[in-house]
Amino acid sequence: MISQEEIEANDENFVSFLNIDIPLAFNEEFFQWFDFRRWEKMKAVFKEMKRRRGAGNALKININFFGNPKIIFVIDTDDKQLYDNAIEKIDFVLELLPYHLDPEKLPPNVLEIIYKFDPQTARWRLKTAKSENKSYSFSGDRWN
Repeated sequence: MISQEEIEANDENFVSFLNIDIPLAFNEEFFQWFDFRRWEKMKAVFKEMKRRRGAGNALKININFFGNPKIIFVIDTDDKQLYDNAIEKIDFVLELLPYHLDPEKLPPNVLEIIYKFDPQTARWRLKTAKSENKSYSFSGDRWN
């Protein structure tokens, strides 16, 4: 079932905003269940959406995986080539996930982790972690 809602713009810098909720954890089991071929088709749809909207900040996508913690990927790069690169590299984060989710490295009681694509290094970077009443930023190699 697909539902569409008209919403108020939450970021006036973008023409279109796509928020995708995936009711599964972001892990290897997700890709085994969803199948890599279907994931590749989904990535192709995201790239086509950007192509059709043109250059600049035409499209922002949030992909929300509802695991514990919830993992969110924010794709808001205006350059088409970097945008496509961000889409392609989402599944590469799987290899870093055990390190990123290490309880000794995470702030206490984290419910949500946000990744943002860094256009300078062309890599996904930890951006924010949220607990019930605190928000943390990741810079360098630690949470602040």
